[in-house]
Amino acid sequence: MATCDRCGTQVGMPYRCRFCGGSYCEEHRLPESHDCPGLEEWNDPSGVFGEYEEEERSRVDRAVDAVSATGGPLGYLRGNATYVFLGLMALTALAQYIVAPLFGVAVNSGPWVDLFTLNTYNLTHVYPWFVSIFAHGGFGHLLFNGIALYFFGPPVERRMGSAKFAVLFVGAGVLAGLAQVLTAAALGDVAAVYGASGAIMAVMGVLTVLNPGLRVYLYFVIPMPLWVLTLGFATYSLFVTGFFGPGSGGVAQVAHLAGLGVGLLYGAYLKSRGGRGPNQLQLGGGRRGPGGGRGPF
Repeated sequence: MATCDRCGTQVGMPYRCRFCGGSYCEEHRLPESHDCPGLEEWNDPSGVFGEYEEEERSRVDRAVDAVSATGGPLGYLRGNATYVFLGLMALTALAQYIVAPLFGVAVNSGPWVDLFTLNTYNLTHVYPWFVSIFAHGGFGHLLFNGIALYFFGPPVERRMGSAKFAVLFVGAGVLAGLAQVLTAAALGDVAAVYGASGAIMAVMGVLTVLNPGLRVYLYFVIPMPLWVLTLGFATYSLFVTGFFGPGSGGVAQVAHLAGLGVGLLYGAYLKSRGGRGPNQLQLGGGRRGPGGGRGPF
């Protein structure tokens, strides 16, 4: 049994809103029936998102709902995947810089690099594909990526749904890391990569396609449309890669470009299915998060 987030009724088979992530009874399942934030944020021309018919949902969607419903084993993930990823980034940093040294694994030693990075020598081990997404090269690296994910993640998660957002984030992160290491190998170099930048660039790519004119603030000060920021970032990464190499300055430029490419492609797919992104970024903005505020860039 689950509880309707609107009226508190106990529901055996609740409806899950794919825009705000809430669980609702038959009476309150439509966005306009439970005052869904999406009605204000997504600027849908029809005023409603369309009736979400139960019989049209795939078996995968139903299975995801079963485990992520209120009281389910993954219930917290519903509408909160962005914050789960932020938490994993913080916990991995704790493991990198506090726990590992306590067990004799010195920071930047060979064993430490193999544990927390995807590199030329552990490419076939698979687990570094995922661990490296949440590992970071120090507090500054973690802080910058955390701020970017905090602002850009929630609106994209609301648009896609938490399950698909999680697949995009992790999948793009894996592909970005592999692209960086394999490109270096093709050029006869060795490489080690970590950080959520590739995954975050995918999120940014989706948002850019859905609402290219969204106003963001570079360094919290300089206003510009999102497409300008994205184009500038991509141009810079291409320039640096072409003239100085894919890992110039210790930055995984190819990983950034690969993640952005994944996001732009998936954003185009979402846009072809109708709808657009939010008219403004919010501070966090999870299922129960606060609203308002500027973007981090």
